[in-house]
Amino acid sequence: MFSLNLPPRPPRPPKNPKERVPRGKPLRRSPVVWTVGVLVLLVLALVAASQVWTEVLWFRQIGFLKVFTTQWMARIGLFLAGLLVMGLIVWLSMWLAYRDRPTFAPATDADQVVSRYREQFEPVRRVAMVLVPLAVGAFAGVSAASHWEEVLLALNAGNFGQTDPEFGLDIGFYVFQLPAIRFIVSFLLASVAIGLVAGIVVHYLYGGIRAAGLKTKLVPAARIQLGITAALICLLMAVQYFLDRYSMLSDGNPRGADGAGYTAIHANMPAKLILACIAVFVAVLFVVAAWRGDWKLPATGLGLMVLSAVVVGWAYPALIQQFSVVPSQADKESPYIERNITATRTAFGLDDVEAAPYSAKTDATPGALREDADSTASIRLLDPTVVSPTFRQKQQNKQYYDFPAVLSVDRYEIDGVKQDTVIAVRDVKLAGIGESSSNWVNQHTVYTHGYGVVAAYGNTTDESGWPKFYEGDIPAEGKLDVEEPRVYFGTTSPSYSIVGGTDQDRPVELDYPSDDQESGQVNTTYTGDGGPSVGSALNKVLYAIRFGSTNILFSDNVRPDSQILYDRDPAVRVRKVAPYLTLDERVYPAVVDGRIVWIVDGYTTSDAYPYSEHQAMDTAALDSITSRSDVAGINNVGSKEVNYLRNSVKAVVDAYDGSVTLYAWDPDEPVLKAWASIYGNQLEPVSSISGDLMSHLRYPETMFKVQRTVLASYHVTDPKSFFSGQDFWKTPNDPTKEVTPQQPPVQQPPYYLTLKMPSQPEAVFSLSSTYIPVGTGENDRQILKGFLAVNSETGNQAGKVAEDFGKFRLLLLPQGASMAGPGQVQNTFASDSNVKSQIRLLEDQGTEVVRGNLLTLPVGGGLLYVQPLYVQATGGTQFPSLQKVVVGFGDDAVGVADTLNDALNNVFGGDAGAEAGDKDVEKETPPVDGEDTPDDGGTIEPSAPPSASASPSAPPPSQEPPADLSGVDKAIDDAFKAWDAAEAALKAADWDAYGKAQTDLRAALDALRAAREGAT
Repeated sequence: MFSLNLPPRPPRPPKNPKERVPRGKPLRRSPVVWTVGVLVLLVLALVAASQVWTEVLWFRQIGFLKVFTTQWMARIGLFLAGLLVMGLIVWLSMWLAYRDRPTFAPATDADQVVSRYREQFEPVRRVAMVLVPLAVGAFAGVSAASHWEEVLLALNAGNFGQTDPEFGLDIGFYVFQLPAIRFIVSFLLASVAIGLVAGIVVHYLYGGIRAAGLKTKLVPAARIQLGITAALICLLMAVQYFLDRYSMLSDGNPRGADGAGYTAIHANMPAKLILACIAVFVAVLFVVAAWRGDWKLPATGLGLMVLSAVVVGWAYPALIQQFSVVPSQADKESPYIERNITATRTAFGLDDVEAAPYSAKTDATPGALREDADSTASIRLLDPTVVSPTFRQKQQNKQYYDFPAVLSVDRYEIDGVKQDTVIAVRDVKLAGIGESSSNWVNQHTVYTHGYGVVAAYGNTTDESGWPKFYEGDIPAEGKLDVEEPRVYFGTTSPSYSIVGGTDQDRPVELDYPSDDQESGQVNTTYTGDGGPSVGSALNKVLYAIRFGSTNILFSDNVRPDSQILYDRDPAVRVRKVAPYLTLDERVYPAVVDGRIVWIVDGYTTSDAYPYSEHQAMDTAALDSITSRSDVAGINNVGSKEVNYLRNSVKAVVDAYDGSVTLYAWDPDEPVLKAWASIYGNQLEPVSSISGDLMSHLRYPETMFKVQRTVLASYHVTDPKSFFSGQDFWKTPNDPTKEVTPQQPPVQQPPYYLTLKMPSQPEAVFSLSSTYIPVGTGENDRQILKGFLAVNSETGNQAGKVAEDFGKFRLLLLPQGASMAGPGQVQNTFASDSNVKSQIRLLEDQGTEVVRGNLLTLPVGGGLLYVQPLYVQATGGTQFPSLQKVVVGFGDDAVGVADTLNDALNNVFGGDAGAEAGDKDVEKETPPVDGEDTPDDGGTIEPSAPPSASASPSAPPPSQEPPADLSGVDKAIDDAFKAWDAAEAALKAADWDAYGKAQTDLRAALDALRAAREGAT
């Protein structure tokens, strides 16, 4: 690859005319072929231009054009650099080989064959000398362009302020510089290796390398070029070996904790250093051989290098592991496990977890909840995964509106009292407009937006078990003071809509249905600034190509000043303007300062934090909610493994104009600071967050799920105990979900609810989960080992986050205790005679029971379990209504009643000591089987919110006393007892006992009939 002063070549003999290859008559291309080719190229160019320029328009309109230009400049720059480096190396190698070609006459059969190849190659040589480097360089450029993030981070790197425990280097070196350095070295190694191959081929074609029997002869020029090229390859391999030592600190370890363990430190790292030295030595041998012409030394060196890689790089570490580490592995690995524990807890933000023993009481004594009145009053009864059909039935209004299958949980201050709330956006659904009306005009210019939010109290229902709404209806009414209810940017918005412009008093966008209008609807014209202009002829053409619709060109609804809205999903918009963020799986709506917004949590991550354990985000995030296929707004976090995670950004997307605001939630986070430097800091400070917005921010769900997965093992901080793994935990499976071959068990999701942990002075909005021991099959013990909660209350002060926000608290159940976990509790509920009898009654009218989320709360000095039971029709229109609440406490105290308040009193001897949010509800039996009912469930509740801390409400209106069902309950219990006795007698072949049980069963059924008639 280098030009050297070689002896002058002998003059080349004149060409033999006989060896000339006769040229045929050149082919003449038809003008039609040229015309078609040019047209194809123009069409392809126009399509590409439409994609690129419409992206430019989108980024410019939203105010993040620098994000687009920075990415493309980085990609183009790296592509050109990769093309230049690879192409230049390959071209130089080919050019040197051709320039220094010898002059010789074919002397052997092999020479004759090569000569024929050369003759065939010679006519295209000049083209090949250009096209081959360009083609190889183009592939290399594409590969280089994909590493734009690593390169930009390395160029804008900062320090973490923490050092690794082995080399004492700042963590920033491993996160920022090392990946880029490794990429550059690997790229150069591949380029030089391909250049070597290219040089060998050209030398072979032109006689620089000749086969002479069993030997291969190289002319001096070929020997020097190939020798120096091989030396460069060895030097680059030496650099790779040297860098491997640093990469070991963040490597995964299938045998134990991630990071470099005893064997890696004492065997692998010295081996890498030895191999690097050997590679440098072999490089020197290649340089010597290039001048001396003796290939025995470098060949021996290569053999030594391979042998060393086997012996030093593999066998020696394996022997150390087997005979030095394994016999006393706990002692040998303990210092490195301690490094792993410390690094993992720090990298995942778990280094300040407040862990405390919790000796949970098992006796349900009267007044036990008196100290937990706020938590009791806030216990959430509405399950956001169940009640979506009820929201749809009561608040959908028209078929072209819809709600997500899983609703969101938030908190709002209503009449001076903070309320846990189940909330959803009424978004537009094009599938609901019907086939007869499904045309381009309706899909893209008429049905352009959703309308309003619907919110219900989380801790109570109305008398029929429907959600108790305090915001909803069309036009919007309620307590949230929504000033702009229109939702042009949502999770189910159309792919694109053309809106706005001068309508000449003829608006075409359907705003909302209205009986007061002759047309049955109120129309509107978009007045926001949410999309690029589509009025000009050029933009019409570009967008018509992008979306594959000529209607954009000719529709009268596309006005000169119209806008086109696209990429409307909030997560998509945030992902485009902040491509460096990994987004939370869930986006959620909020009403902030009179406007509907979407809040998206963004994470900065790395997989290169030394000694930290790697965690697959998709595995940790999978639960009974995210595994559902019908849930809109679920973002795929990808299969990436991370060992560093921070919630660095809170993103807010306005539902009306689509504007995206990125708040630097963790402004000192090093990865975020690097990206802010790259993109010119388009982040807003926390100080600019309004008090209203601050009150709706929360601890992110996906991050919590990853952290709870990590903490399941890393609550153990003693290295030897960690090594034994005897106290590892796991998240229990969701016991409310039926397990089938098509639906395997999945984790129970964490739950947002207001609760007070034992060390907290008051109840706060929290995110919580539980732990059970690790085990499978017969060893799968459903006993509770830990309860984890994080403070998710940000406060409502502008520009200031609540001091205790993000604080983790872990309750450790006694080692010898066998407190029931969610699986056991669900089994206890299912086998309780009172619960079974109530379910039988609920299912007696052609309905089915839907079990809501099973909540666990550390109140009353013990553990309280709450599960709502919903009833819906078995077929037809199904919309669940809450009819019963099951409560458990301690070992076997189970209560079931129409309301949570009554169920708590049943469990705690008639006096729970605190009142639930539904204390004033007097249940009525709702219609079932899809009966037509007045839509009174959708009426917005004007009364004060139901809370124990609210002012006392007026007594309920007088009504008929409820029917006495005690006789029904007793008859059902007697029937179950008789049935069980008959089953036992049948198995024992005791026919006398079997006959008596049948008689008792008949008597119980007669009593049941009489009791029901008396009750009605």
